[in-house]
Amino acid sequence: MKGKSRISRQKGVNPRSWFVPKQKGFTLIELVVAVGIIGILALVLYPSILNTLETRKLENSTRQVVTSLQRAKFEAVKTRINHRVRFDFINQGTMDLWCYVVEREDNPGSWNSMPGFNRKFIPAEFNVTVNFPSQIVQFSPLGFISNYDINQSSLTVQSSKLDFYNQYDQREISVFIGGSVQYTKSQSGE
Repeated sequence: MKGKSRISRQKGVNPRSWFVPKQKGFTLIELVVAVGIIGILALVLYPSILNTLETRKLENSTRQVVTSLQRAKFEAVKTRINHRVRFDFINQGTMDLWCYVVEREDNPGSWNSMPGFNRKFIPAEFNVTVNFPSQIVQFSPLGFISNYDINQSSLTVQSSKLDFYNQYDQREISVFIGGSVQYTKSQSGE
């Protein structure tokens, strides 16, 4: 037989068994073990995930304040008009909120919100301590802080959730007479 190959047959081997596909899938025991492992990992990682989310929220809230201070300084120098960041405490029944807005002095003694800047809020779950003269940081056209007081030059934002887990729970923003802004992290018991 030219061009044809012969398959030799062995005794006791069924040629059809070569073509039967193996069944695919998982047994019930394998599924229970996999779900159990995932459950244990979720329990172990859950507090870590919550801490990460709380830390990011604290960081973002504080960095927005730093950005607003830097923007007010930049705009004061750029436009040669006094700018300020004013912090206000709002009591809304069950929630106490701190908000802040960047303003500019269009006419002497007449302050208006800076165009393009909306009022921003610091989340109510944070403990906020504003320690600025009259709760204002005012920048001169040279970029200096014109209402600077060495004893009143910081804002602190603290998370009680991170304090409970003994994490870095406090962020402090300090301003200096030259207009620079310093941002530091710390633990509230230190």
